Amino acid sequence: MLQVKNVSGGYGKEPVVRDVTFQVAKGEVLGILGPNGSGKSTLLKIISGILPKLTGTVHIDGQDAAVYSQKEFARKVAVLPQLHAHAFSHTVKDTVSLGRYPHQSGLFSTWSETDETAVQEAMAYTGITRYEHTPIELLSGGEQQRVFVAQALAQQAPILLLDEPTNHLDIAHQQQLLDTIRKHAVEKGVTVISVFHDVNLASLYCDRLLLMDKGAISAIGDPQDVIQETIIGSVYNARIKTQPHPELPKPQMTLLPDTMDTKPFIVKKEQITISADHVGLRTDKPLKTVSSAVHNAGTGWYRAFVNRHVDADYNIDNVKAENEAYLQQRGYHLTETVGMMTAVTTEHAEVGEYKGDFGTVLIMVTAGVGNAVDVSQALYRDRPERIGTINTWIIVNGHLSEEAFIQAMITATEAKTKALQTEAITDPLTGTIATGTSTDSLLVAATQEGESLPYAGPITPLGKLIGHGVYDCTVRAIKAYKQAKGWHT
Repeated sequence: MLQVKNVSGGYGKEPVVRDVTFQVAKGEVLGILGPNGSGKSTLLKIISGILPKLTGTVHIDGQDAAVYSQKEFARKVAVLPQLHAHAFSHTVKDTVSLGRYPHQSGLFSTWSETDETAVQEAMAYTGITRYEHTPIELLSGGEQQRVFVAQALAQQAPILLLDEPTNHLDIAHQQQLLDTIRKHAVEKGVTVISVFHDVNLASLYCDRLLLMDKGAISAIGDPQDVIQETIIGSVYNARIKTQPHPELPKPQMTLLPDTMDTKPFIVKKEQITISADHVGLRTDKPLKTVSSAVHNAGTGWYRAFVNRHVDADYNIDNVKAENEAYLQQRGYHLTETVGMMTAVTTEHAEVGEYKGDFGTVLIMVTAGVGNAVDVSQALYRDRPERIGTINTWIIVNGHLSEEAFIQAMITATEAKTKALQTEAITDPLTGTIATGTSTDSLLVAATQEGESLPYAGPITPLGKLIGHGVYDCTVRAIKAYKQAKGWHT
């Protein structure tokens, strides 16, 4: 549909864009990225004919763009510039109707039913029909931008060029605008080439990305191939971290500012408080956390941790709401707290501090095994799920990698299972050695300060402490549970 080959050009004799080559297929959305001054907008203006080429060619439908007349080119390519000037006051419909100019033989002297249909469809598509008689200057910036998108869509060109279409728009208008453009590309088969300032938006809405640096192409490909830490970091001269989008198979990036707070920070055993009601920990700074907790499960940064006791017959319709009320009543801020629940008496919690060359690891375990389960036999069980009993905290004074967080959870689970074997805990339904209980919870949190700890497998320095500490605390917690229940050991 559109082919750019060895294009150089710009505003003077010295090219701003240098030897750029790429092509875009029908119905594809290509995003152009790059730092300020990298040549993004200049490239788009060269493609649209606003700026001249010094070298190279632009082909549309297999023909050199230079052979098209102005109107012929406009029937092939619609352009949404970055800025719009309002020399005259027009209604929304009149503004959108200007998009039909390439299809006219005179100045709207041949307005047809086809033209009217195209304008009405474009307004409906962008959700602005209700404003058709409203002067455009009375609309908000986001609404005006949708009007100009409708104007471009009314042009019914198979290629749409956009120069930072979301510039100065709030997040709601950004989403609405890009949803509309993406839908148009998919449903109408329109080829879209858009300059983006926001890397994350470009990743979400584009099939491929073209990253420019100093007027040349630095990378081109699928979003996951372009939005890489080394590539983006080098071109933008910024520290970034990439991670997957929570709902789509698209990468997203986060800026990593220089750390300004250099005051040493560690978590100490004495900060963990134990009562008959709950085990609590409050820290001076948030810890990076991964957990299977009831409140704020998953990953995040938290500075308060609660392991709450509930009765064995606890049965609440809305557990989340009830637990939130419990935390708030005890002065815990909901957005900075991770909350667990256990039927075990929290007074029997076992806490240990384990020291290594890199620093210390704190372990907290509450363990009851009345509803122990052998996971290898769980498929054949039909007992209703009950409140879980083995809850484990692992607090690391160190800087964990993403891999280390996951390995820490694996190591801790292996250590817990070994403790159950040592204490000869069996599944009451199968009589086989238990591996856990029905709803165990596990938390790994780290200060993300101090020594870097890339791994937490069982033979690594961190993994050795976690394995030993979780095993030690779990065995002690099980013994305390047995004693409280009057079990014979």
